[in-house]
Amino acid sequence: MNSSTIRSIISIVFSLILLIVSFLLAQKIAGKQKTQEAIFEKDKQMVFVDTVINEDVAVQINATGNLQAQQRIEIFAEVQGVFKKGSYPFKPGQYYSSGSTLIYIENDEYSSSLQAARSNLYNQIVAAIPDLKLDYPQQAAKWENYLQNFNPSSKLKALPSFDTDQEKYFINSRGIINSFFQVQNMEERLEKYVISAPFSGVLTEALVSEGALVRAGQKLGEFIDPSVYELELSINQSYQDLLKVGNSVELQNLDGSKTYKGIVKRLNKVVNPNTQSVQAYVEVSGENLSEGMYLSAVLQGRNEQDVYEIPRKLLIDNQKLYTLQDSVLQLITVNPVYFTEETALIKGLPNGTLVISKLVPGAYNGMVVQLSETSN
Repeated sequence: MNSSTIRSIISIVFSLILLIVSFLLAQKIAGKQKTQEAIFEKDKQMVFVDTVINEDVAVQINATGNLQAQQRIEIFAEVQGVFKKGSYPFKPGQYYSSGSTLIYIENDEYSSSLQAARSNLYNQIVAAIPDLKLDYPQQAAKWENYLQNFNPSSKLKALPSFDTDQEKYFINSRGIINSFFQVQNMEERLEKYVISAPFSGVLTEALVSEGALVRAGQKLGEFIDPSVYELELSINQSYQDLLKVGNSVELQNLDGSKTYKGIVKRLNKVVNPNTQSVQAYVEVSGENLSEGMYLSAVLQGRNEQDVYEIPRKLLIDNQKLYTLQDSVLQLITVNPVYFTEETALIKGLPNGTLVISKLVPGAYNGMVVQLSETSN
C-alpha cells in the first residue's frame, strides 16, 4: 500500500473513533439530565391542602372567670359592746334564714339610758297637762290619752297631731318635741345592737367570737346568698358588639365534668385602657356552685355568613394566606372577620379554592410544590 492509502485508512478509523466517542458522550449527557430531572421532582416540597367550602358559622367567645355571689354583704358594727351569741354560732359556713339574728351586741346599759329618756319625755308631758287644760282645754284630752298608752319599755308612738299653731308653740316651748326626737334617735340606735340576716344565706367569714369587745366601725364578717351567683368575664372590646343582655351562655367547670346555663345580665361599656377589654356579667345558679369557683364560658355571638374557618397559625401577618394554583404557591390577601385563640373566619374565598392546610417550611410566593395524595 502506498502512503496515500494508509492515510485514508487512518482518517476513516479516526472518524469512526470520534463518532463512537460522540455517541457515548451524548448518552452520558442525556442520562445525567434524566437523573437531574428525577432528583428535581424528588426535591419538590410536599404540601397538604384543603378545599374551601364556605358556610354559616355561629361565632362563640370563650372566656374564664370566678363566681361571686350576686347578693353579698360585709357586716360592720355601728355601735360598741360585747359580742353575744345570735340565733346560731357565728362561724363560717353557718346558714341563716332571712330575719334571723346574725349578731347580738350587749345593750343593757344603752337600753337603760333609753328607758330613762322615755321617762323624761313622759314627765315633760305630765307637767304640761295642767297648763293645757287651762289654756287649751279642747286639746288636753288627746294628750292625756297619749299618756295612758305610754310605756317606757316600748317603742314610742307618734305624738298627737296639732290642731292649732298655738298648741304647737306651747308643746314646743316645753321641750317635748325635742325630747321626742331624741328618744326616737336612741331607739334607732338601739336596733343597731342586733344585726339580722337581710336574706337567707351563709356566713362566709367570721372575724369575731363570742365574748369579744366589738367597736364601732369594726368589720365582723361577710354574708352571701349561695343560690344565685354572678360571673364576671373580660371580653376583648372588638367583640363587644357580639354580646347582648339576655344572651344565653354555656358554662363549664374547669375539668368539663359539669355544665351550667347562664344569662348575660349586664355589660360595662367602659373599656379597660390597659387590657382593651370590657366586662360582661353572667348570672348563673345551680347545685355544686361556690363562691370563688372558676368557670369557663362560651358566649354566643352573631352568625357569620359564607365564611371559611382555618387554623390561625396558617395566616401570615393576620391577613395573608397561601393557596395552590397549578402546583405553584400563591400568597393572597384575605379578609379575616373574626379570630379565636386557635382559628380565624375568612370571608371572600371562592368555593373550591385550594388552601394550604399545613405550614410549608421555607414557603414563598411562586414556589413550585408537589400535592400530597392525602390532601382533602
